[in-house]
Amino acid sequence: MREKRRLAAPAAFARTTKASIAPLRTGYALIVDGHVKATFAAKASALEAGTQMKNRFPRLQVKIYDAENKLSEVVEIARV
Repeated sequence: MREKRRLAAPAAFARTTKASIAPLRTGYALIVDGHVKATFAAKASALEAGTQMKNRFPRLQVKIYDAENKLSEVVEIARV
């Protein structure tokens, strides 16, 4: 019989940017097209990441979710 080889993924290639699947109770979440992509402790860092994402990909729907107040804020591109 043929032997199956299983390769373990090295720790360097593990996804570290994927947000936790546990419900967010504190902090802020970056939501892109309805999917949580990252979590942040401070609102300023979440807004900065959301603004950078929206500037790179203007057609995406980007929101910042405030877990404590249970509110979401849409990130828009600044128009000149």
